[in-house]
Amino acid sequence: MSDPAIFISLLTIDLRIPWAQSLKDKRSAVRGLKDRLRSRFNASVAEVAYQDKWQRAVIAVCMLDSDRRRLESDMARVRQLCEEAQDLQIADIHQQWL
Repeated sequence: MSDPAIFISLLTIDLRIPWAQSLKDKRSAVRGLKDRLRSRFNASVAEVAYQDKWQRAVIAVCMLDSDRRRLESDMARVRQLCEEAQDLQIADIHQQWL
């Protein structure tokens, strides 16, 4: 029996939160996006940079699947959900295949 193929994709999203006046404001906005991503896609999501900056954040979204096409489709939907977030601006998105 051969080992099944597993595809892993990591999406790194650099966010701007121009309206945030405190870390509490920023964390509220970032937490909302992270929770939506976790619940809709069952993805692993973490804030990975700028934890101490009021108006910046970098989040990483990681997903894996045995079907590369399905994973590509899901990651495209993750991008779309991030782009539709009303209270956040995307400065950069970078996708990697691991």
